Amino acid sequence: MDSKKIKFGIGIAIIVGIVAWEGISGFQQAKSYYVTVKQLTSGKSARRDIRVGGVVTPGSIERVGTVLSFRLAQGSDSIPVTYVGDETLPDTFKGGAQAVIQGNYTAGGQFMADHIQAKCASKYQAAPPPPPPQSASVADPGTAR
Repeated sequence: MDSKKIKFGIGIAIIVGIVAWEGISGFQQAKSYYVTVKQLTSGKSARRDIRVGGVVTPGSIERVGTVLSFRLAQGSDSIPVTYVGDETLPDTFKGGAQAVIQGNYTAGGQFMADHIQAKCASKYQAAPPPPPPQSASVADPGTAR
């Protein structure tokens, strides 16, 4: 009877250990750090699985087949980005739009994107209210009888 309890305890420990290991390794694979263009360019080291936010430099978007290249900027800093894929990009992805890219940064300073998210900040803001209407003429209260 005692050996059955030991075998049961060992079996439970193995199952708990496998579940914990799968959970930790899945978490490690799923996490990605968010950095700015300035933080990325200041390090000049290769980084894997990171997200970078910035503004797409106007006039820098070039597409050749399934290869898309552009520059992502923040202030005076910018990085070249290459995206290879046939995934349809959002309509808001254009020069001057804010974008968040995810992928790997090489030691040579090139960002290889796996995923691109873009938004146009003005598209999501409420339109300003129209100015109040101007009346054509206002009678002087002292002249009206």
